[in-house]
Amino acid sequence: MVTRLEEPIEIPRQWYNIVPDLPAKLPPVLDPQTRTTADKKLLHRTFIGELARHEYSGERFIPIPEEVRQVYSIWRPTPLVRARHLEEALHTPARIYYKNETGSPPGSHKANAAVAQAYYAAKEGIERLVTSTTAGQWGTALAFGCSIFGVKCTIYMSRSSYEGKPYRKDLAEGWGAEIFSSPSRRTAVGREILKKDPNGPGTMSIAKSEALEDARSDPDARNAVGSIMNFVLATQTVVGEEAIAQLRGLDDYPDMVVGCVGGGSNFSGIFWPFYRDGVAKKGPKRVQFLGAESSAAPKLTKGEYIYDHADIMRTSPLFKMYTVGHTFVPPVVHTGGLRVHGTAPTLSLLRSRGVIDAVAYNQLEAIEAASFFARTEGVLPAPETAHAIRAVIDEAKRCKSSGEKKVILFNLCGHGLLDIEAYREFNSGKMKANDADPAEIKKSIAEVKALYPWLYQ
Repeated sequence: MVTRLEEPIEIPRQWYNIVPDLPAKLPPVLDPQTRTTADKKLLHRTFIGELARHEYSGERFIPIPEEVRQVYSIWRPTPLVRARHLEEALHTPARIYYKNETGSPPGSHKANAAVAQAYYAAKEGIERLVTSTTAGQWGTALAFGCSIFGVKCTIYMSRSSYEGKPYRKDLAEGWGAEIFSSPSRRTAVGREILKKDPNGPGTMSIAKSEALEDARSDPDARNAVGSIMNFVLATQTVVGEEAIAQLRGLDDYPDMVVGCVGGGSNFSGIFWPFYRDGVAKKGPKRVQFLGAESSAAPKLTKGEYIYDHADIMRTSPLFKMYTVGHTFVPPVVHTGGLRVHGTAPTLSLLRSRGVIDAVAYNQLEAIEAASFFARTEGVLPAPETAHAIRAVIDEAKRCKSSGEKKVILFNLCGHGLLDIEAYREFNSGKMKANDADPAEIKKSIAEVKALYPWLYQ
């Protein structure tokens, strides 16, 4: 039997901003030229004005506009499901719950942030949003949000995913967006990179540089982002806020909250509200937070907590974050959404303070777990979510050995219906692990440090 919360809950009326509750002040964003804190005017020229204000806001709660809540109501609140079939198959005493974010029109949690950014863009009269995407979940989500609020949308999608996930391109175009394989010939950045490596797979770092160049060259455009920034992560907290209310209705509370980690939006969206409960001593017990990342881009497990850029051309300011270096080219994997070189400054700070734990899996381990989940729970997960599922299964097996009746909650952040090729490759035995080369990570990090020796003297 599948357990779902029967009592209806309300769509959250506010987003939670973790910044006031962090265990230390966030390291400043730096301008590499002046070696001082970056001018906030740059943020306002790059992003939507209201969201740039949110980025530096000390407000713990940010009201969700009613127009955004109305769009959220298409799919929110999302179900909280007790994974009984998975528990039984694992013979574990653990209780496993998952927040099912697959019901949004684009099929993932990314719509929570995309709708908000498109709304604020329309409200401020911005004609076009320009973005970068890897696997395409963020790109398609933004295309959806822009179609709702009548904003034009331009997407630069990493070539490996653009070619390997063609249906995401089709979906974005169906919502009226223009989408280009990155590196592209539309930008000076893209042309320069193609000249050096015409057959490269592309990276989020490259796509980000292209999106920034495009947006900054058009006064009527702004850059939209799907992760990393505080204002993005905050808009995902509708997931965790609903989960708290739903678990309260079941008279339960997690011992562990799990999410996959690329830039950090999915994991942060579900665990931030539980972290707030702990800080305010409202939670009944201490919760362990576990981020599951790809071994192709293992920032939290093999990267370093240093200042780095968000893009290959170093047009962004310097953020202190866990990174494998902005020049690092991860191996091609189906988990494109986790194929990112750096993670959110807030998440990085919490990792550095030991508040969150992290584990890395290769794509073979992840898709194996996702296939098992599909056979037991019936939902085919996105390859990104598969990493969280691998972590949950491993923890449930530990509970079986120890007899611990742990309560585990994770975010099923997207469906895999447009990722069939990954499952086909896995089932045919052709999939390779594609772990990152430690020597390449070391080299890339060294290149970052060499650029700014004044930070490491």
